[in-house]
Amino acid sequence: MIIVCKASANEEKLNKLIAHLNSLGLETHVSIGVMSTVIGLIGDTSKVDIESLEAWDITEKVKRVSEPFKLANRKFHNEPTVIDINGVKIGDKYFSVMAGPCSVESEEQIIACAKSIKAAGGNILRGGAFKPRTSPYAFRGLKEKGLDLLLTAKKETGLPVVSELMSLEHLDLFSDIDIIQIGARNMQNFELLSELGKCGKPILLKRGLANTIEEWLMSAEYIMASGNPNVILCERGIRTFETTTRNTLDISAVPVLRGLTHLPVIIDPSHATGKATLIHPLAKAGVAVGADGLMIEVHPTPEQALCDGAQSITPQKFAEIMSDVKTLCHIEGRIL
Repeated sequence: MIIVCKASANEEKLNKLIAHLNSLGLETHVSIGVMSTVIGLIGDTSKVDIESLEAWDITEKVKRVSEPFKLANRKFHNEPTVIDINGVKIGDKYFSVMAGPCSVESEEQIIACAKSIKAAGGNILRGGAFKPRTSPYAFRGLKEKGLDLLLTAKKETGLPVVSELMSLEHLDLFSDIDIIQIGARNMQNFELLSELGKCGKPILLKRGLANTIEEWLMSAEYIMASGNPNVILCERGIRTFETTTRNTLDISAVPVLRGLTHLPVIIDPSHATGKATLIHPLAKAGVAVGADGLMIEVHPTPEQALCDGAQSITPQKFAEIMSDVKTLCHIEGRIL
C-alpha cells in the first residue's frame, strides 16, 4: 500500500502520520520527490482502513500495490534512483559504460585495458577475479590476486571498479571494490542477497538465465529489504530456443522495467550474444531503448583471452562504439 501526500504536507504532519502508521505495526518507507511525498507501507495492510487514511488532511490518495516487490516498485518511489560511485553517476539522465576484460589475467593486461577504456570515455572498469565457469577445468580467475590487480588499475586511472562476488566467504576481500556484481547464476541466492543488503555498497544484479522480470525484481527486493537501496539491474540475455547467439538479449526488458521500477537498468551485449561482431549494434540499441548504461567486455588481444575471447572486443573497436554511444547520448540529453 502507498500513501501519496499533498505537496503542501509539512514535516510535522508527515511525522504524525508516520507515527500513526508505525503504531499499526507497519513499516514505512518515505520517498520525497520534487512534486510529492510517497509513503510506502510494508506489512499486513489487509485490515488497514483506506478511508481513515484518506481522512488525514495531508493525504492526497491511497493505493494498494498488487506487485509483490515493494521497495523496488516505482509506485513507492516515482523519482528515478541515481547511484553515485565516486563521482560516476548511474540512473535518470546519467549514462555509464562499464568495460574491461571478462577475466583479469595480469597487471599488464588490466592496466592496458583500463587506460584504453578511460581514453575512449568509459567510466567504470570491469574485470573478473572469481569466475563462475560451466567446466571445472576452465580458467576460474586469479581470485584475490585478481582483485589486487583491479585495484592497481584503479590507482593508475582513477576508474571505479566492478567485480563479481560468488560466495559470502569472500565478501571481506571486496572491501575496496566499488560495485559488487552478482552474476546470473547467483541471482536467486537469497542468503547472499540478504547479506549484501547490509554491506552498503552498490550491487550490480544480473538477470538469471531463465528468470522472469518479476523474479529479478524480487531478488533486488531481497537486497533492498535488508537495508541497501543501491541496486543496479543488468539485462545480460536469457536462454531461449535460439542457438545462433549465446543468449537472447531481451531489449524489451528495459522499457518494461522503466514502468515497474525506479532502479537503474543497464545491458550487457557481450554475454547476451557471445559474439564480438554484435556488440556495436546492440550497444546503440541499448542507448536508444533507454538503458542507463552498458557493460562491455574489452581485451587487448581477444584471440589470446583466457575467458570468453569470442565475445570480447579490442580497445580500438571499443573506441568506435563509444563514439556512437556519445553521439546518441548527446541527442537524447544523457550525460556520459
